[in-house]
Amino acid sequence: MRHRSNSQTPEVGLAGGYVRAEAMGLVLRPLTDADMDFLCALYASTRQDELAQLPWSGEQKRHFLEMQFQAQHAHYQTHYPDASRLVLEHGNEAAGRLYIEEWPSELRIIDIALMPAFRGQGLGSALLGDVMEKAEAAGKAVGIHVEKANPAMHLYRRLGFRTIEDKGVYDLLRWSREGV
Repeated sequence: MRHRSNSQTPEVGLAGGYVRAEAMGLVLRPLTDADMDFLCALYASTRQDELAQLPWSGEQKRHFLEMQFQAQHAHYQTHYPDASRLVLEHGNEAAGRLYIEEWPSELRIIDIALMPAFRGQGLGSALLGDVMEKAEAAGKAVGIHVEKANPAMHLYRRLGFRTIEDKGVYDLLRWSREGV
């Protein structure tokens, strides 16, 4: 389903103005074709624990992760054509990604991920705080699908995100100033 910004709603400016994140040293820039290898490695880093349990060779795991990344990337391109696709850098090192799309009543986080070396330092909290501030300023909610077993689920709960729909492996979470 394709969602477009409501022309009567002020533009949120999803590609800039991440004050908290920038204060912590994050730079957000648009994705380029040169980022694809990094994005594949980032995707793989989010699946390491899951794949560690499988008796596959390193080559089998690498091939599987590359196929899964390509499928995810194609899905995002097709289903979220208007998304801001941002690469996060910290100290001139690629650190993560934020894909976000503005809908009439919501800022939908399509994907947010940090490389392992950048997790647990408050960068994700700062980035989410900035997204929440943008949403509040525009009178919108923030939505995201999160795997039930994702360790970041605790962060979302702490920030006030609530489950609005059980999607099996995922929960659809929503944050708004009003609570849900």
